[in-house]
Amino acid sequence: MGAWRAWHEKAGGAVVDLGAPLDKSTKVLGGSATAGRTSITGYTILQAESMDGAVLLMKDHPHFRMPGASAQILECVAIPGM
Repeated sequence: MGAWRAWHEKAGGAVVDLGAPLDKSTKVLGGSATAGRTSITGYTILQAESMDGAVLLMKDHPHFRMPGASAQILECVAIPGM
């Protein structure tokens, strides 16, 4: 966990929510719910000026020390009128 804390300190105010590891998944379809599967194992919410800026923030993230690890960066889009 020390590596994650060090990365968090380096990223500074760009970290909106440090996030958490994720476990079980449930798929909801219509009125039913069933156990699901996902490859998403954790999340962090960052604030950056651009996608390139977000990519730079992920440089040297300790997650990449795990064999085969990858990350997806998703942009939150503002909802008009909200």
